[in-house]
This record gives sequence, C-alpha cells and structure tokens, in this order.
Amino acid sequence: MSTISLKLITHLPIKLDANVLYVSEEFEIAGHLCPCGCESKIITPLGINEWSLSVIEEKPTLKPSIGNWQLPCQSHYWIRRGEILWSNKWSDEEIEAGRLAEEQQRKEYYDEMERTVTYQISRWERLKKWFSKILRDML
Repeated sequence: MSTISLKLITHLPIKLDANVLYVSEEFEIAGHLCPCGCESKIITPLGINEWSLSVIEEKPTLKPSIGNWQLPCQSHYWIRRGEILWSNKWSDEEIEAGRLAEEQQRKEYYDEMERTVTYQISRWERLKKWFSKILRDML
C-alpha cells in the first residue's frame, strides 16, 4: 500500500515530488503525481462541485475517487487518510455515465444557485419599490 503526504502551498510547483499531495487553499486546487508510476500530473480542483479535501492528523483525504480516464494508465484510486486505495477499472460505458452524472450534478447546482439569486433580487426589487412608494406618498 502506498501513502501520500500533504504539503500546503500557495502555487503548485513546476516539478512535483512523488507521494506528495500539494494543496493550495488560496487557489482551491490540489496536485500530485499519478501513483501508478506513469508520472502524469494530476490536478484536482477543490470546491462544492469538484473534489473535497479533509485533513485528519495531517493525513489528506480527497473525495470522490480520482479516475484518470484521459491518461493511458486509466488509473482509478482514492486518497483516504494519506493512503492510496486502488479501485476497479471502469469500462468506457461507466466512464461516460460518470461524466454525464457529474455534468448533471453541476447543472442542477448552478440552476438552483441562479433561482436563489433571482429570488433574492426579486425580493430586493419588491422591497425597493415598497420603500419608493412610501417615500413618494410622504412627499
């Protein structure tokens, strides 16, 4: 079983060391070398609709799993409490279904965000009109 340590940074270095998860909280991004040994740089954005990072006793956990489907190695693994846990290889159909599910999740998130903002603006506009009417009536 391989392990990965955490290194908090501001900017990702050009050259990444093996078995190190570099995390920039400022830029909400994590990077590491693929643990299969192919030495590909794996960059994971951190955020509500991306990967989430938690750290317990300086050991990083990234969720969800990391599937390097675009790489020749097509490695698939989890980073849990500083350990690399290998997962099963996905078929082309599973990869496509996963991508579609992620896309749908993002769409739903941003659609809901837009509805919330529209509602808040609408409520604000109603409140402004009400105050304007009161002021006009007073003058």
